[in-house]
Amino acid sequence: MKIHEYQAKEILKKYSVPIQDGIAVKTMEEFDRALQTLQSKGINQFVVKSQIHAGGRGKGKVYDVLDRDNLLLEGGVKFTTLPEKATEYAEKILGNLLVTHQTGPEGKIVKTIFLAEGLDYKKEFYLGILLDRAVSKNVIMVSTEGGVEIEKVAEETPEKIIKEWIDPAVGLQAYQIRKLAFALGLEGDAFKSFIPFLKNLYKAYEQTDASLLEINPLILTNDNKIVALDCKMNFDDNALFRHPDILEYRDLDEEDPLEVEASKYNLNYIKLDGNVGCMVNGAGLAMATMDIIKLAGGEPANFLDVGGGANKETVANGFKIILSDKNVKAILINIFGGIVRCDRVAQGVIDAAKEMDVKVPIVIRLEGTNAKEAAELLANSHLNFEVAKSLKEAAEKVTAVLSN
Repeated sequence: MKIHEYQAKEILKKYSVPIQDGIAVKTMEEFDRALQTLQSKGINQFVVKSQIHAGGRGKGKVYDVLDRDNLLLEGGVKFTTLPEKATEYAEKILGNLLVTHQTGPEGKIVKTIFLAEGLDYKKEFYLGILLDRAVSKNVIMVSTEGGVEIEKVAEETPEKIIKEWIDPAVGLQAYQIRKLAFALGLEGDAFKSFIPFLKNLYKAYEQTDASLLEINPLILTNDNKIVALDCKMNFDDNALFRHPDILEYRDLDEEDPLEVEASKYNLNYIKLDGNVGCMVNGAGLAMATMDIIKLAGGEPANFLDVGGGANKETVANGFKIILSDKNVKAILINIFGGIVRCDRVAQGVIDAAKEMDVKVPIVIRLEGTNAKEAAELLANSHLNFEVAKSLKEAAEKVTAVLSN
């Protein structure tokens, strides 16, 4: 699960991590009150930051939501020392469309603005924490190249990314914090500020079951303090039952509607750009199915894992989600009957197809327990199914029906 910058900063604040403070607003009335609040604290520099689940906000473009040809603003993050200018920026951003390299050309409507204090600083860094699945350890990455996409740094100057892996048995050690501080060239008060910063940041990452915590940029202020100017946090969905407070941060407006709908039925669904709908049991088999569809010349329209206990209801809900995508022109069902019997899945497919009046071609490959009985059920159903005996044959058949 992803959350907004201002929500991530609320979490970091609880762990005593120094942040760029501010106030989140959803209306211009709230914005005006937030502006007055910051001014009453003696703040005279302001940053108007659009809040969407995508990177590149500062380099994005804001368009009129009612007229995509009307460019309102260059950049979805704007700095100013003038309160009236901050208000002007907010009026142009709030409720309009922000397009960045991560949103794609369709962009996202900005429904929340974070009005933050403007900070003076002399250096920008990058800091990220995530799980390195290759070694089953968390890794902390830092770079002196802050304020730019880390992917670009990794591609052009990978030597500028310093990594430190954390042994889960002993946790983050003091020498590792010092090593990372030296890698950033910190000394004196800046060095002293970085030590508790990283210690508390790592604690926040671990205790919230985060899957990603990224500070870009991490700044060194003019008075040598380390502060999180921006923050991005993602969380392990499977651990959210332990964090009802974090689950409350979920913003359904920022998620794909089909993925939200699938979650209601406990289906693991991710929408893609192709035209072959995939219904598979098991994440590994689902990924293999998507790969072989591409090898056969097709393009998968989704990742859909219906789980190990696929039945009539599961299949029907899967059809509902897949067919809600107008790009889907054919469906490939690939089920391995281990826990679940293939004949039960086949009957579920037959019943669901009849009830929903599925009009797109369906290719089915069932293997495992009672696969022979399943094949007989499908053959006697008098429905327009293409039955395949292997995954390779299934992929070839589904791409063939698309070309016809």
